[in-house]
Amino acid sequence: YAWDANEEYLFKAVVAFAMRRYSSTSTTQISNVLLCNVTDRVSFWFVVTDSSDNVTTVPGSEVEAAIRMNRNRINSAFLLSDKTLQFLKITSTLSPPVEPSTPVWLIVFGVVLCLIVTGIVFLIVAGIQQRKKKNKESTETENLEEKGEVTVTVENGIPCETLDLKAGHINGVFAADDERFTSL
Repeated sequence: YAWDANEEYLFKAVVAFAMRRYSSTSTTQISNVLLCNVTDRVSFWFVVTDSSDNVTTVPGSEVEAAIRMNRNRINSAFLLSDKTLQFLKITSTLSPPVEPSTPVWLIVFGVVLCLIVTGIVFLIVAGIQQRKKKNKESTETENLEEKGEVTVTVENGIPCETLDLKAGHINGVFAADDERFTSL
């Protein structure tokens, strides 16, 4: 926005306000704030003079303390922030960047480690359950074989009878009724 006489007046009024708030005995007026070397880029330096006589200046440390104490009011008056309104030699009121108590790499490492441990535990539990299921099935088939029951299994969609292992089964292809091959 354009920096004109009205903006200068507002700045002087805000600085005078800050000086009055900082020192309760101070009666700083707008006329006690002097702007010098104002440029088009809104760059200038200013001096605050003592209210009793316009000859002596207020020490820079007092002006800095007053501005630091009322920095948010100054920023609000101009609708600016500490990033856009800069006072040289006065540290900004921006809070330092937040650093987590634990480094980011440690958090990522912890998450990856937890995923790996969870996967290993899952594989172990799944293996134990498969082994129990397999043992249970094998004991059931042994019980059926002992009872002599014939179970029908389905392979490739075709029901097949299982062999009676106790009685045995003779395969006719290999039965030698007559000797078709000559012996050596």
